[in-house]
Amino acid sequence: MLLPHEPPKPLINAGARRRGIYLLPNLFTTAALFAGFFAIVQGMNGHFEMAAEAIFIAMVLDGLDGRVARLTRTQSAFGAEYDSLADMVSFGAAPSLVIYEWSLRGMGKLGWLAAFVYCAGAALRLARFNTQLGVADKRWFTGLPSPAAAALLAGMVWVLQGDYGVDGTRIHWLVWCVTVFAGLSMVSNTKFYSFKDFNLRRSVPFWAALLVLLGFVVITLDQARILWSFFVGYACSGYVLWMVRQLQRRNRKQAVGRSAGANSKEEES
Repeated sequence: MLLPHEPPKPLINAGARRRGIYLLPNLFTTAALFAGFFAIVQGMNGHFEMAAEAIFIAMVLDGLDGRVARLTRTQSAFGAEYDSLADMVSFGAAPSLVIYEWSLRGMGKLGWLAAFVYCAGAALRLARFNTQLGVADKRWFTGLPSPAAAALLAGMVWVLQGDYGVDGTRIHWLVWCVTVFAGLSMVSNTKFYSFKDFNLRRSVPFWAALLVLLGFVVITLDQARILWSFFVGYACSGYVLWMVRQLQRRNRKQAVGRSAGANSKEEES
């Protein structure tokens, strides 16, 4: 019963209560975002090798946040959206700005247009990936993943600038072609293997563990060249597989045509 001057109490909706966020996986996402922002700052200051290394660090952190969320059962819609926004900074804006400052600035409109093609390709790639969750085949990515595209550009800066001391402005046409290739590959319909069908919880032979250990040892011998070589091969693998599928499809059509022709000759005879 309300008193004469007592205002009515508002109804409390349990669904409208403020919800918190899971701290652990979002810490990894924030660290990846910081690495991407750090790469932009270092690229603006002319420290291109450090910027490229920061992008690779962002790749490692980006690969950990989702796995940590699944292992700790702390997946959330907020975490997925936050991860996409962080990816846009680390693998979209950061590589395009770093590559522009390193090599493409002197090309005028062609230079910033190439950087924009890459940046827009990363945004479209992430948007398409988010809309295809739960629908697309998990074994394959449609289009080059944005972290791999970022590694393609960052690795080129890391190797050529860091190991060989190459001035990016002297090879601006090569850089321009690689940048446009990476941007268009992200929005293509080419299939790239996702490596998501590997079950890390399954027992493996002892020699498999030795191979993993050997892989880490090889990478530590020359991180920049080996990592960049891997991502160059990965960026080309989708197109190689596409050509193999086209050849197999053509061979099947030819085989069907030959069998149909042989059957028609038998009927005539």
